[in-house]
Amino acid sequence: MEIFGAGGTQGPQPIYPRLAAYSVDAGQTVHAGTPRDHVEISPLGQMLDGISQLPEIRHERVEEIRRQIAAGSYETPEKLELALDRLLEELRGW
Repeated sequence: MEIFGAGGTQGPQPIYPRLAAYSVDAGQTVHAGTPRDHVEISPLGQMLDGISQLPEIRHERVEEIRRQIAAGSYETPEKLELALDRLLEELRGW
């Protein structure tokens, strides 16, 4: 009796053969039953993408604002009014 390895003489083979690649030109109709890829991005993925697109942190500006907060000179009535206006605008956009 002769015993051969699982891969035969040609090495390992996929269990399911790959489907032939095809392309669809603009204006062509894709018929029902044709396999199509579908991607759904989770809300967490969307949030992480948004975070990755934020501008770099300006560390000098952050330190300046921290100094102003510690000194009690950062919060002014004008800044609070502007922050409230922006918050209301954002809430209206929902």
